[in-house]
Amino acid sequence: MAPRHIESIEALKGLIGEHLGYSEYMDVSQERVNKFAEATGDFQWIHIDVEKANAGPFGGPIAHGYLTLSLGPVLLPQAFTVGGIAMGVNYGANKVRFIAPVKVGSQIRAGFKLLTVEDTAGGARVTLEATFECEGASKPSCVAEVIFQYFAG
Repeated sequence: MAPRHIESIEALKGLIGEHLGYSEYMDVSQERVNKFAEATGDFQWIHIDVEKANAGPFGGPIAHGYLTLSLGPVLLPQAFTVGGIAMGVNYGANKVRFIAPVKVGSQIRAGFKLLTVEDTAGGARVTLEATFECEGASKPSCVAEVIFQYFAG
């Protein structure tokens, strides 16, 4: 599905409070989890030791919570785009909750609700509620209030 296109930052301001869309589903493979462990140095067995994790509390290996959160910038442009933006960067997060585990082999997507748009020099600071969910799960894996700085182009 094509992402929703919003013409400009000004048009985005008119959508505060609205859900802007969902990304496509993405596979959370053991290879992705292992690479994240290598990048961060977080080698906890529930993520990378498949045999031990199969006997653990989640019935198999799970993705790192911060791996789930880090997928936001990849999944966001699949949900919506904003015209007139040269680039966007992560600015931070106000609140992050890891509600349910993301089991390796899951399909995950993110949905985005627009909370605020603040004008800044050369662009805007945009706060979104990002909800990460696994296909078929009864509750979300992660809900985060994330902030992006958009630079007009």
